[in-house]
Amino acid sequence: MTPAPRRHLALVGAIWVAWSAWYVAWAVGAPAGPAAIAYLALPLGAAVGAHGVHVMIRRVPLDPVARRFWRQMLVAFALLAIGYAMLAGTAFADLSILPTMPIPAAVFVAGAFGMAMWAVGRVPLGIANRAQRLRQWLDRSIAFLGCSAVLFTFGLAPMIGAPDPWSTQALVLISLSILLAVGGITKVSYIGNGPVDRVAIRLIGLTSLVGAGVAVLSVAGGYHSAVPAQAVVMPIAPLLAAFAARRQWASTGERPRRANTWLPYLAIAAVDAPLLAQLGGHAMTGTGRLAIVATVLVNALVAVRQYVAMRENSRLLREKRASEERLRHEVTHDGLTGLANRGLFRDRLAGVLDGGDATVLLVDLDDFKTVNDSLGHEVGDHLLIAVAGTLRAATGPDGLPVRLGGDEFAVLVDDPAVDGEALAQRILDAFSGPMSEHQLLVHASIGVATAAAGTPLDTVLRDADIAMYAAKQRGKANWVRYQGGMELPQAGHARLGGELRRALDNGEFRLVYQPIVALATGHVVGVEALVRWQHPARGLVSPAEFIPAAEGTGLIVALGRFVLREACRQAAAWLAEFGPDALQKIAPNVSVRQLHDPDFVADVRQVLAETGLPSDRVVLELTESAVLRGPQVLDTLHRLHDMGIRLALDDFGTGESSLSLLQAFPASIVKLDKSFVDGIEVGEEGTAEATARQAVARAVVQLAGALGLDTVAEGIENQGQADRLRALGYTLGQGYHLARPMPAEDFRRLLAAQQRRLPAAA
Repeated sequence: MTPAPRRHLALVGAIWVAWSAWYVAWAVGAPAGPAAIAYLALPLGAAVGAHGVHVMIRRVPLDPVARRFWRQMLVAFALLAIGYAMLAGTAFADLSILPTMPIPAAVFVAGAFGMAMWAVGRVPLGIANRAQRLRQWLDRSIAFLGCSAVLFTFGLAPMIGAPDPWSTQALVLISLSILLAVGGITKVSYIGNGPVDRVAIRLIGLTSLVGAGVAVLSVAGGYHSAVPAQAVVMPIAPLLAAFAARRQWASTGERPRRANTWLPYLAIAAVDAPLLAQLGGHAMTGTGRLAIVATVLVNALVAVRQYVAMRENSRLLREKRASEERLRHEVTHDGLTGLANRGLFRDRLAGVLDGGDATVLLVDLDDFKTVNDSLGHEVGDHLLIAVAGTLRAATGPDGLPVRLGGDEFAVLVDDPAVDGEALAQRILDAFSGPMSEHQLLVHASIGVATAAAGTPLDTVLRDADIAMYAAKQRGKANWVRYQGGMELPQAGHARLGGELRRALDNGEFRLVYQPIVALATGHVVGVEALVRWQHPARGLVSPAEFIPAAEGTGLIVALGRFVLREACRQAAAWLAEFGPDALQKIAPNVSVRQLHDPDFVADVRQVLAETGLPSDRVVLELTESAVLRGPQVLDTLHRLHDMGIRLALDDFGTGESSLSLLQAFPASIVKLDKSFVDGIEVGEEGTAEATARQAVARAVVQLAGALGLDTVAEGIENQGQADRLRALGYTLGQGYHLARPMPAEDFRRLLAAQQRRLPAAA
């Protein structure tokens, strides 16, 4: 609130206080000057009030309807100030208590009343249809007649019939003020929120009661009532106007409220007052008095009955609106988190894209399924609620946070001034700490996409989804903005996923087998099963291409089931042909998605039962990232270990290897990654890099030995590497130097040749 409206209000208030004090002094006979001084209060207050309205119109941005209303009120108060200034001049000229108002002054004041009535009458009521208009005119007519009857009976009628007749100008102006009072009250009582502040216009409406107050005061005080009317009562009008201007200045737009409906009932009660006043008449009989009393009682009871019905209807309407609001909220908001849901998100996004740019942030929680699987859905729900609260707080007023479903959220930004990338980083920073009462850490991947007006809704959602997937590919807990062409690899994955399904159904996958060899003797002790795809058109497809697509589409579970069953079937056949000493272990690889599959342990048990392969001949190869996927995965691994199946930790040393991991994980075999084998054959005089690799290899074999684990060195490509690894303590190896991956028939011949050599060696 700037000082301007406060200054005008304070000045008008000071005028009223000063003239009220002057009147008290004048009334008790203290030296206060002539009665004509009373006639200065209203023109001064009206002038200050008019200036306040003028300043408000210049400085406050107003709706055209509100600006028109306040301009008309400015004219009304200016005319009022001029008219009463002329009356004050007459009062000082003849120093009478009740001077006769000059005709020009009466014209100005009448013009002021007329302009005020016109201004109030033009304020829209927001009536929607003809039925509402008819109902409101009936209510307003009842209120108008009831109020008019009271004011005429107790105000205007006694003035007309007074022994000392009032001047025509005074009677006309008092009549106009009463008309303005009644009309203003019945008008403003039905105005809800609109262009003109509802409180401001009601304050303006109250100014009309000043005239009615003057009329009643005149009847009660007669000739001498002109002084308090001019000094105390009439300056209240500009004071109310100053309050109204201040209210409009500070208006911030309240919630819409229903216009008053109680005024007709009040008018019915009010119209009984003139009727009751007739009870004292000498000519009235007892029967007539009884009829009047009965009429008043019936009117009162009808009014009470109607008022009770109105209150009940109002209560039912409020409950209906509340129910509709609740249903509307439930339809457009997520029941668990309270955020906007997918339907509201799409509606808002479509609306924004109709006329402007929009930015969408697609927020997907990383590894949320692990929380549900390991801790239960109730804990997962609590975490989702906490995530929603964090997202809401991080977004603030910059966007609309949404839960799309599951662990997928979004933020819609429709303000071009908001930087989507900065908002994405702010959200990631907010997710950096523990959440919910369970103090869980959760990370998210965010895809950011911006679309111009007219872009199809599904296009921007697709772009955000592609960017979010790219963020996950970059290591999760990250955000990526969509760039043109990003969709090409994903589209390739999607097409590849469809071909994978067909390939599984058509039997296009084959297994190849890479031997695991004893470094000292070259004897084959086991074999790793590797999957290959023989595409009918593209030929042999690299695992580096189709395995990520299988992971992304979820087909890795079905593919892994095929690999496990085929590897176990083939191993059982080799053992049946060459005897139990021919092969110690068959080692298929297992993906993270398989370990999360609740049927995985049952699948393994069923495969062993179908093929007859002993469980101690099966080694499941896992990566460190799979082992680190939470309690559910560890529970699955322990159940497999309890079945007699051995577990191998593949690519050891490349991830988050630690002693605590090996202690928690029921591993039997550790496989040294190829990256530590490359260049390890260089002697002590070699590079620092080779020395570091040797140190890591030595540490791994010593750690495994201390824990009672077997070790296998991967990626051996020459004899120097094999010799160096043997010197470091490794007994088993795998690599192209020892044997390349081969079809099942070639591996069978390798086993047959090895079996022929054994008797000769003996």
